[in-house]
Amino acid sequence: MIFHPSIKRREMIECVLCDDAPCSKVCPHELQPADLLRSIWLGGELHAAATLPEGDLCSNCAAPCETACIRPKAVPITKLISRLKNDVKPMVSGELLDDEEILHSEICGIPVENPFLLSSSVVGSTYDMCARAFEAGWAGVSFKTICNFDIHEASPRFSAITGGSSSIIGFKNIEQLSDHSVVENMSIFNDLKRNYPTKFLLASIMGRDDTEWEELARRCEINGADAIELNFSCPNMMDEGLGSDIGQTPELVERFTAAACKSVSIPVLAKLTPNVASMKEAAEAALRGGASGISAINTIKSIMRVNLGTYVSSPAVGELSAVGGYSGNAVKPIALRFVAELGKNPALSSMHISGMGGIESWQDALEFILLGAGSVQVTTAVMQYGYRIIKDLKAGLNYYIRERGFSSVSDLQGLGLSHVYNSTDSLERDTIVYPRFNRQTCIGCGRCRISCADGGHQAITLKERKPVLDSKKCVGCHLCVLICPTGSIQSSDKRIKKAEYNEL
Repeated sequence: MIFHPSIKRREMIECVLCDDAPCSKVCPHELQPADLLRSIWLGGELHAAATLPEGDLCSNCAAPCETACIRPKAVPITKLISRLKNDVKPMVSGELLDDEEILHSEICGIPVENPFLLSSSVVGSTYDMCARAFEAGWAGVSFKTICNFDIHEASPRFSAITGGSSSIIGFKNIEQLSDHSVVENMSIFNDLKRNYPTKFLLASIMGRDDTEWEELARRCEINGADAIELNFSCPNMMDEGLGSDIGQTPELVERFTAAACKSVSIPVLAKLTPNVASMKEAAEAALRGGASGISAINTIKSIMRVNLGTYVSSPAVGELSAVGGYSGNAVKPIALRFVAELGKNPALSSMHISGMGGIESWQDALEFILLGAGSVQVTTAVMQYGYRIIKDLKAGLNYYIRERGFSSVSDLQGLGLSHVYNSTDSLERDTIVYPRFNRQTCIGCGRCRISCADGGHQAITLKERKPVLDSKKCVGCHLCVLICPTGSIQSSDKRIKKAEYNEL
């Protein structure tokens, strides 16, 4: 089984994944089109197809779903569902398994129902929000960072880079910590643990000195926290040695970790900053201080979208802005790099890694797990799509684990680490993987030729508006594969010596 969607986002680019979707209300077959479309968007076409009943219910349907759509006829709902039924469902082996027991995991020895947590942010900052997330199926929350500071947020405080569908690719925030008092937050903790005793409550805290780190950790434990997360990495709290400044100073990481650990009996995780060349020093310092785990990564310091008229970057607060934290799917490669660094470090083998940074789909989450994470945390995708995405996260990972014959999430943990090298110097360089062209689906746009000519090795020409490869010039860089708008260029199946390749 190849776990890559054959139905792409671009085929439903006009779908806005709306709330209380009209398409689902009018479906005569009760197929819940909105759920199916969301699953396609989030890479869950396999488990979505598995939910479909027998019979092609859409082929002779008058498509009231498309008429009811808030963008009438713009989204080919019946076509997409028919493709799920006809093209994808035959690939699904076995029955759909609603049993989620296989997702049961643990964080520092504490059992959790699945590896998915809300990360410390606005998405987990009130009782009502956490309760709704728990009801939706999230295993726990890293509650928005608790502190003794007087927090007054700026407005506006968010900015984003968006794609063709207006979906967020990169997200910037200048938000700070919880603006509730410690007393208010402790009351929330008590209520959450009383009403949701099996959910994992990770208390994110930030202090200004040893005493504050100790006291905040102690109070969180007394009021029901299952573990403590030390925020050494917020890019928006840098005054007087706070936030990411701590994570850049291993001595402070060790000192404040030790302060928190000595006041509690529950596990302590250090949340580290990516605004460093390496996390090794800070992570090992946290271990020396007594931490049981590492959370990584927090957001990346950034400046976004300078207004060409006012010269103020976004988000603009009056005539000023500030360096803020960058998140979203765009930061995932950086996050994976740091998680892999932690996972490959033998000195940290006893520590739990809670990975985050750009997770939207179950495939994203699985990549973190394969590189050593035992749990994953999500914020930006929830801000964009809502708590409802947990259904797709759980269903996709559940199906994958069972399909591949594993018995638990932990079986997958770290399986990708042996394939990661720190330097490209270690890679084999004597063979080439050539591109393969599908001339039936090629529309003859010539984008591959332009990119190869101006950004590659001039190895592609067009003949009757179809690409032809010059194997003597091609170096197998795969730029053409990446830019083809129709997916008509793929990697060939094997590595061969360049001299042995004679086909065009």
